[in-house]
Amino acid sequence: MKKLILASLFAVTAMSMLSAAPKAKAKKVLNKDKPLVFFNRQPSDPTTGAIDTSAIKWNDKTYYVGFDAAGGGAVQGKLITDFLASADPAKIDRNGDGTIGYVLCIGDVGHNDSKARTEGIRKALGTWNGSTDPTVKKEGSVTVGGKKFKVVELEGKAMTGTDGSTWNANAATEAMGGWATKFGKAIDMVVSNNDGMAMGCLQASNYPAGVPIFGYDANADAVEAIGAGKLFGTVSQNVDAQAAGTLQVIRNLLDGLTGADVYTKGFSVPDQYGNKITPEVQYKADQRGLFALNGPVDPSNWKSYTEGNRDAGIKQTKAEKKKVLLTIYNSADNFLSSSYLPALRYYAPLMGIDLTVVQGDGQSEASCLDKFTNLKNFDAFAVNMVKTNSAADYTDKLKY
Repeated sequence: MKKLILASLFAVTAMSMLSAAPKAKAKKVLNKDKPLVFFNRQPSDPTTGAIDTSAIKWNDKTYYVGFDAAGGGAVQGKLITDFLASADPAKIDRNGDGTIGYVLCIGDVGHNDSKARTEGIRKALGTWNGSTDPTVKKEGSVTVGGKKFKVVELEGKAMTGTDGSTWNANAATEAMGGWATKFGKAIDMVVSNNDGMAMGCLQASNYPAGVPIFGYDANADAVEAIGAGKLFGTVSQNVDAQAAGTLQVIRNLLDGLTGADVYTKGFSVPDQYGNKITPEVQYKADQRGLFALNGPVDPSNWKSYTEGNRDAGIKQTKAEKKKVLLTIYNSADNFLSSSYLPALRYYAPLMGIDLTVVQGDGQSEASCLDKFTNLKNFDAFAVNMVKTNSAADYTDKLKY
């Protein structure tokens, strides 16, 4: 009996000692080894458009998420030519000179997406002359209501604000006012690299009534403007697929996925939680990038793109909560603030991601970099740069 009591006491004492022993600490992950996803503004040379390979290969957990820019430019060009093909020539050619004159709002001559949209527009209208430079263009041709017309780009201009910010809607309003005065009835059409600038054009007090105008992004206000007959068309770059895709890649990396699983789980096949993004998202290995496809939005389908439609393929998970620091280059950017950010905030909690969002002024990289701090407190990072060649400024801060 005494032996049994002694044995019991020994067992209890041993268990107490084990429970009192310090628990092993989780291995600390250095910032340089954490997931890093660039989104919306692809690391690249603003002059040549060449991809910044050092940025996208920063570590084995670095990727880019965006949309098919070249394909989007082609979609916008076709949207315009399809509209013209069925239009009334007498209404389109306002001064009856046999020429379709258009003006073009360019977002940023150093931005790959802006270049792709400008190229897509000019190729569709025949005014492409091998350059996205606003001053390099040629005479094109287009079919309007079964009749061939010459096409000229009256003027293309990069919309830069007084503060240096690009894709500036106020600059577009001012430019449109000047164009309407300068070209008068020679303006038969207005085309813009994004919806923000298109809507800015419509704000010009002397905007020529009834002149068709086309944007890009399918922002909520632009979609409503199509329904109201003010905007004639835009292009959806599947913002929900992009936002959910940005978070999905981060979630996959945080969950320890590697190789093809990073860009297939939750995309082409369900992830471990049963989630799968509904629209097609393509992976390009040479760019370590996932790209959402684009679609035209016009009076025939605008209701399908009204605000509030979210991807039913993404549902609430029980994933371990992780902290992610995310930068947005410009708090005033219409697409990012009114479309992309709300989508991010919707999908993040479903995926167990606690987002901290910092926003810049669209002009100075420091406006984002100065808030890209306390990095050790975060498990992963998502970066939207002010300038596409600024990736090294962020990776330099992640070296330690």
